[in-house]
Formats: sequence, structure tokens, C-alpha cells
Amino acid sequence: MDLKQLEYFVRVAELGSFTRASIVLDIAQPALSRQVRLLELEFEQCLLLRNGRGVVTTDAGRLMLEYGRGILHQVERMREELGRARGAVVGHVTLGLPPSLLKILAVPLFREFQQHFPAARLSIREGLSAGMQESLISGRLDMALVYNGAPSPDIDLTPLCEEALFLVHNRPPPDSSPLPLAELPGYPLIVPSRPNALRMHIESELAQLGLRPHIGLEVDGVSTILDMVDEGFGYALLSRTSVVNLAGGRPLYLRPLAGQVLMARLALAVNARRQITATQKALMDLICQVVIQRLAQAPGCRALSPPASGQFA
Repeated sequence: MDLKQLEYFVRVAELGSFTRASIVLDIAQPALSRQVRLLELEFEQCLLLRNGRGVVTTDAGRLMLEYGRGILHQVERMREELGRARGAVVGHVTLGLPPSLLKILAVPLFREFQQHFPAARLSIREGLSAGMQESLISGRLDMALVYNGAPSPDIDLTPLCEEALFLVHNRPPPDSSPLPLAELPGYPLIVPSRPNALRMHIESELAQLGLRPHIGLEVDGVSTILDMVDEGFGYALLSRTSVVNLAGGRPLYLRPLAGQVLMARLALAVNARRQITATQKALMDLICQVVIQRLAQAPGCRALSPPASGQFA
């Protein structure tokens, strides 16, 4: 069996599409289809059923997917252990970061990762929390930092810190005192579309008061939301970190909310159904330390997990 063929099949099966898998694997779709077909011919089994929306696994394909994941994981473990035998941590890890953290975490994470693991590779991809959780399940990401991640049998979450949300104005608010949550529906909000985690959190907290938010606009992208606030189209509910890092010099103003009920809770997310490799575990420890050092010291931010203590060295 060709391990490349097995890797290609696993990725196609996880993503449910030859097109998406060809993009992720950076291989032409006809070549990808040919390699998967050769795997089917070798085992004399139909592994994937093609339809108009993509592909689904057959019974044989589901069995191949289960064993294939294990085989590929063991190969990666072997590479890592052989690397550790010569005194190096090796492997490739793909990390997802939300836009508000990309600017302040990407550089220090790369720097620390290269310093401690020069033989390993780190890729960072930007994304919103809901999309990154889907990427964790499909295997496109190994781990991600997500805000208000939803509990799931497929995702393990390690809480890191939480930060209060503020009502973002384009002018100084007439009243700078904390805004009672019951008065929030009086402000037209510019929020991402569902199933954005922070939007769902806002709706859930207001529902407990028998209220609904006034959704003025739906915009997917924090930077664009701040553009719309700056132009006076409405208000946003964001953390101080998001505004500071993505405001881009816009003169925006933050009004606190009473009771600190609405919080942006940051967690490190991984696929619960995949074993964590040694390189991934080392990066998880490193992320915990860097996040606590960089974020938990900010005003209004509180650490939920202690920083890693030399576990990645």
C-alpha cells in the first residue's frame, strides 16, 4: 500500500470532496482522483460514492478511514520518535487563530516555536471560531484558539482566559457608566451571522432575561464590523483586545456592560477523536504560556488556566 494514496483517501473522506481535498493537499484534482482509484483497485473495494454534493464513504470506506487515520498517526509518531532519538522534536502542526489574536500572537508563537523546535514546522491559518472548529473535525487544523467554543464530542476545549465584552461606539457615549444588560436591545448591533460563537452567547444571555438583541447588520469579519461602527451604522460588542488590535487608528469608544455577564472566553481546541502527537503537545504547552503572558495581563482579562511550566522545553 502506498502511504500517499492512503493519506489522499483519508483527506478526501474527511472533507467530503475531491475539490476541497485537492486544495488542502495542493495536488491537481485528476491526479488525486487517480490515486484514490488505484487504492480502490488494490483492495477491490469501492471506498467512496460520488454524488452532486461531493463524496460519502461506503461501509468499506468507513473501515478504511478508521484504520487509515490510525496508520497515518502511527507513521507520524514514528517520525517524531526517531527525531526525538536524535535530540529533536519534529513534525508539522497547523494552528488556527482568530483575526483579533493573529497580530499579537503569530510572531511570538513563531519565534518561540522555532527557538525550541527548530526541526519542526508550524503553519498558522486565520479563521473565525465556528469555521475553525469545523476545520478541526475535518483535519485541516491540528489545534485552534477559539472564542466561546461550543461543547462537542468531537472537540476538546482547554479554557485559557476570559475578557469582558464592551459596547463599541463611534462617538463618546453620553453615559460612561456600565450599561445594564436589559438596556442592550435599545442599541442596533452589528454582529456576525450565525453560528458565530459570540453572537450565540449574546443571544443566550439576553434570552434569560426574556429579551432579544436588536440586530442592525450581519457582517462576518471583525475589522469590517469596526468599519461599519466607525461609519455610524450601529454598535458592536467586542473585547478590548479585538478593538485595540483591529481598530486601525479609528477613534472608537468602549462602554462597559454591567455585571460582566457577557465574556469572550478563549480556549485551546483540538480534535477529541485524534491522538495528540508529541509535537502537538509541546505546541499546546507553548501556546498556553504565550497566551497567558500576552493576554491575561491586559485590563479586564482573567486567566482560567495556569501557564505551562517548562513542559515544552
